[in-house]
Amino acid sequence: MAHIGIFDSGCGGLSVLRELLKAAPGEHYTYFSDNANCPYGEKSSEFIIRRSTEISSHLIELGADIIVIACNTATAAAIASLRRRWPGLPFIGMEPAIKPAALMSRNKVVGVLATSSTLKADKYLDNKKIWASDVKIAEHAGEGFVELVESLELSGAHCEQTVRRSLEPLLEAGADTIVLGCTHYPFLLETMRAIAGPRVNFIDPAPAVARQLIHIMAEKNLPLSPKGEGKVDLECSGNPQTARKLLELALNLA
Repeated sequence: MAHIGIFDSGCGGLSVLRELLKAAPGEHYTYFSDNANCPYGEKSSEFIIRRSTEISSHLIELGADIIVIACNTATAAAIASLRRRWPGLPFIGMEPAIKPAALMSRNKVVGVLATSSTLKADKYLDNKKIWASDVKIAEHAGEGFVELVESLELSGAHCEQTVRRSLEPLLEAGADTIVLGCTHYPFLLETMRAIAGPRVNFIDPAPAVARQLIHIMAEKNLPLSPKGEGKVDLECSGNPQTARKLLELALNLA
């Protein structure tokens, strides 16, 4: 049984865990929510690198064979540093899904919802330069989205108002395909779809992360374990209540 370590600034990465469990349900997963320091989008790169290093070290001590950085902000800030520190350990990060969005868009207008730090990150800007040459990109930070998820406010009038405020500029720009650039955002997908309507497609990068996990497990000769043998451990730097409830939701939808 492979041991997969996963971490995020909070509970958003549970949307990634949900996809990993669909692809490889028989493995041992340890999810670390750094919710005492959430959100990362407002933190310095130095802080994010330090926390990512501390959490990765902890997951390695627990026996992790592979580490998934289920956070776009942490991936952009820290994955290169982590790979240099532990060159023999596979790290899987979040990739901005610009390429599939550009291919999917019918009218060649792609929206990107992400944290402000992700929208400024070299990884995102490089992907946009490579894959978005023939499409128009409209960007907006999901203001208040992380806080909604961390407080388990996934529906209702305030949730809809908050989501609409950041989603409507992309719709007004004509986006028919919208990239979710933060792992918290898929938990708000039902509200986003209700606002955007059926003609707008949303791209969650988590399934691509699950495919990469399967690929790396094969490379490392880590055979997939039978479905019934799976195990999920949850650790938090802060209050575990929200993480436990969202983990239950993720497990029910896996």
